[in-house]
Amino acid sequence: MMTTCPFCKAPVEQRRVEHVHRWDGELYILRNVPAEVCTQCGEVFFGPGALKSMDDVVTKNSQPEGHRSVPVFSL
Repeated sequence: MMTTCPFCKAPVEQRRVEHVHRWDGELYILRNVPAEVCTQCGEVFFGPGALKSMDDVVTKNSQPEGHRSVPVFSL
């Protein structure tokens, strides 16, 4: 567990976050993901266990809780 943000040096705290995860050209929204979040700049850090869990959820045909439509724009 880290205690300070490597970017701004502020404290980090453990939280559960919602994360947009890209895998194989698709977008997935993962809720309740354990993370460490900087209290100043908001940078989010995931541990190896959380990263593996995210990859497992999207690669093992888990049933989603729901679906969302995502708008796509070009600039």
